[in-house]
Amino acid sequence: MSEMKPFLSDMLDGLGVEYAELRLEETERTGITFRGRELDDIGRSFERGGCLRVFHRGNWGVGTFNAIDDSIRELARDVAARVEQMPERDEKLVPLAAEDQVVRLPEDHDPGKVPLEEKHGLIRHYNDIMLQTDGIATTVSRYQDAHRFVVFYSTEDRYLDQEFVQAGFACRAVAKDGSNIQDYGDSFGKTQGFASLRNREPMVERIGRKALELLGAEPVKAGRYDVIIDPLLAGVFVHEAFGHLSEADHFSENERLREMMATGTRFGVDELTVVDDATMPGERGTFEYDDEGVHAQKSFLIRHGLLAGHLHDRQTARSMSEPASGNGRALSYRFPPVVRMTNTYIEPREAQLEDMMDTMEDGLYVVGSRGGMTELESFTFSSQYAFLVEHGRQTKMVRDVTLSGNVFETMKNIESIGDDLVMFGGIGGCGKAGQGPLPVGLGAPHVKVKNVVIGGE
Repeated sequence: MSEMKPFLSDMLDGLGVEYAELRLEETERTGITFRGRELDDIGRSFERGGCLRVFHRGNWGVGTFNAIDDSIRELARDVAARVEQMPERDEKLVPLAAEDQVVRLPEDHDPGKVPLEEKHGLIRHYNDIMLQTDGIATTVSRYQDAHRFVVFYSTEDRYLDQEFVQAGFACRAVAKDGSNIQDYGDSFGKTQGFASLRNREPMVERIGRKALELLGAEPVKAGRYDVIIDPLLAGVFVHEAFGHLSEADHFSENERLREMMATGTRFGVDELTVVDDATMPGERGTFEYDDEGVHAQKSFLIRHGLLAGHLHDRQTARSMSEPASGNGRALSYRFPPVVRMTNTYIEPREAQLEDMMDTMEDGLYVVGSRGGMTELESFTFSSQYAFLVEHGRQTKMVRDVTLSGNVFETMKNIESIGDDLVMFGGIGGCGKAGQGPLPVGLGAPHVKVKNVVIGGE
């Protein structure tokens, strides 16, 4: 979108409210899906629209639109009038200074410059690798990209024009032996354009192999185990079980949760540090400014085992007298921003995986994630598979592994944290308040935890 500051300023002029903002978006997407040998879907889409927000006397008013023309002025006045009629609340926003910035990515990151035939050829190639693996019954392979321009303007004279790119793919293989059916999947996605998706054959070959290996795996025996958790599952754990608890809109008006999430509270061992960082180059949750116009930041949530901070939008930050953290994010112009994570991870320490294994007499090495659920401090997660660890060595593969417990107790039961941080993105994302999948990154090194409840047979 071209320079639009004068137009947007004119649309918000004379509203007579404390604060107002406009966010305009243009997005072009490509999606390709194979199911088995069949091309299930292929296409491109384009959309344009905007979101208007008005804040006055402690209340928000929101309107969305598709026509970017003078009709926005009438919508703004209508929303402002409606907010004026709402009962006054004791809420304020963290103020921001005037700013004028344009953020552009390297030209070769633009997936729109890559022919559709080339994208189709890449995902078909990866899908064929799995189908050519003996014993694989069927597959699902997806390619997705998105190229977005977002223009933000507020009555604080804050004008931001940003470009965003997402590109990634996901593959899943299904293996079958009689009535025994097992599957395994993986995905890759970054903010570095189409070129980052090439040469991923080893990852795709591994997907087929693991699906076949799972045919021979037995269900794990339920009980309590010392476990080593791989970087993906550890990243999912810290995102789901702790990251969401750190989002201040969950507890800014809930006294019990505010007490539970008070800074300085012991949440884990001294070695544990958890970070949310929107400034990491190339990661899926990376950006320059959030959807409220706040600059991206690195926020420490846990530092050396103690709760160090929270994730905020401008309203929750003011309510809790803390700095705005740049976590006001919206899935698209159809939604107002809410408090969301960016790239959330456990910082690495010095332990090596081999040494963790050597100290384990009878436990599990748990790999990958099939999702899970959390409810406040309680969690349940399922892994892709696990290996029994006996006298320091991996032995038999097992499946149907679930981990459950209390997040705070689990973080205090960490025995060692690895030196091998890995960040993950993929093509999925995080869901909240009806907005999903929002692009996020997550990660961790290997983590060893004692006395974890494992469900199975």
